[in-house]
Amino acid sequence: MTVIHIPGSKSVTARALFLAAAANGTSTLLRPLSSDDTEGFAEGLTRLGYGVTREPDRWHIEGRPDGPAVTEAEVHCRDGATTARFLPTLAAAAPRGTYRFDASAQMRRRPLGPLTEALRALGVDLRHEGAEGHHPLTVRASGVKGGELTLDAGESSQYLTALLMLGPLTAEGLRIHVTELVSAPYVEITLAMMRSFGVDVVREGNTFTVPPGGYRATTYAVEPDASTASYFFAAAALTGREVTVLGLGTGALQGDLRFTDVLRRMGVEVTTTDTGTTVRSTGALSGLTVNMRDISDTMPTLAAVAPFASSPVRIEDVANTRVKECDRLEACARNLRAMGVTVHTGPDWIEIHPGTPRPAEITTSGDHRIVMSFAVAALRVPGVTYDDPGCVRKTFPEFHEVFARFAAEGAG
Repeated sequence: MTVIHIPGSKSVTARALFLAAAANGTSTLLRPLSSDDTEGFAEGLTRLGYGVTREPDRWHIEGRPDGPAVTEAEVHCRDGATTARFLPTLAAAAPRGTYRFDASAQMRRRPLGPLTEALRALGVDLRHEGAEGHHPLTVRASGVKGGELTLDAGESSQYLTALLMLGPLTAEGLRIHVTELVSAPYVEITLAMMRSFGVDVVREGNTFTVPPGGYRATTYAVEPDASTASYFFAAAALTGREVTVLGLGTGALQGDLRFTDVLRRMGVEVTTTDTGTTVRSTGALSGLTVNMRDISDTMPTLAAVAPFASSPVRIEDVANTRVKECDRLEACARNLRAMGVTVHTGPDWIEIHPGTPRPAEITTSGDHRIVMSFAVAALRVPGVTYDDPGCVRKTFPEFHEVFARFAAEGAG
């Protein structure tokens, strides 16, 4: 059995940085993810005047309940969607200040319109410089009173998360009615983490009531990234190995751990305990039809191993994967076809037929999840290469080294 230590969750680290910055006092984050995305978030906080001290395996954030320490700042959000969506929302709560946010060309293409429209509905003076609903944007802060609003989060749950985390920083709190919601487990992460920082949100169906009053500082342990763990779980399933990921057990916050339920349906043995999750496989995989709306970040992982199943794999309700770092649904289809695999797609689904993939250069579109997913397929297809292998720095800078060690252990 191989035991894998996965870096901290990107989603949890980003939320923890926001909550710690907004809290009253100094918070310590244990084992946060250190990657391009999270370092960009921390850098953004620093630009806004928050105190951030980074040590190995722990970051200290000096919270400012009254908002940024500076009244003018320019923040570059890099490629990070959480940075690009959460930091303008945090800045909007400041009693005064002008804050400009921009991002990479890739992030400029990604939408945030429903969030910025919601902020405007709350009275925030927010202006897009170029395309409406996209970066760059400027926030002229004067505090947020709060109140009721309606939100469509069918494109990204991050819109709802940003507003939920804003709620305690408003004068009157927020009541948010959600019409559509994708990746719902990520919202559960947000609610659980807000409780850890002293705020209880009341949920009635798709209506969320957030009280005012702010956050309290705490020491918060960041759990391993379940999306990243999916590559090692899939690798074990594909190669007939056994792997355990520690820190992702029965109490894990992240819904992407449900990827192991998909593997179980394909014939893989999965055991989850208080301390971790173990996957065992003979290497034989069955096809299936699966709805991955709530765990869509693991769609490319399944797509990459699908050709090795005994019957077609059809993945449904994943339209939101088309507006990630790239159009992930199309990227998976294009690369699988380049490997000689029969693939059919629709607006929100992809169907992959069994085949014998051949080596190809993977077109990554600068997307870390495309690289890491096809690295799993490469365990059975020697000779696979990537046009941008380094884009894994977004969430897992050491991925290639760690995955190579994992593969070598299996070969030995």
